[in-house]
Amino acid sequence: MANILILVGTESGNAQMVADALKPVLGTAGHTVDVTDKAATKTDLEAHDVLLVVCATHGSGDIPTNILPLAETLERERPDLSGHRYGVIALGDMTYQDTYCGGGKKVDKVFELCGAKKLGQRLEVDASSQPLPDEEALGWIEGWKTLV
Repeated sequence: MANILILVGTESGNAQMVADALKPVLGTAGHTVDVTDKAATKTDLEAHDVLLVVCATHGSGDIPTNILPLAETLERERPDLSGHRYGVIALGDMTYQDTYCGGGKKVDKVFELCGAKKLGQRLEVDASSQPLPDEEALGWIEGWKTLV
């Protein structure tokens, strides 16, 4: 079984709500699961072989303030993350089409640039049509956990 770190990028708490809903599902599947909204460097990721990013979007498609230091450090230093597998749940609002799920898309690209292997497709949750993002994420995680 995998050692999973759920990385939360949140401004209003929705991404944290999603992470909190997913942790027991992955734990019941036999995985060890930690959740953090404070990871800032590659060192913070090293104890885990699988990363699940749950990332909101704010402003003009921006990465939330709490996870921005991690994204900027990884983008700047480009550490080798080829030993890690990851998934992304991006939260956004389709009424802002140009920046929809921008935070999650940017973090996804950073992990890809560092050589991490993506498991499955990124889930994009539209707040304008799905007011409770944890419900859609709970459906998505059933398929994703089989890839871990």
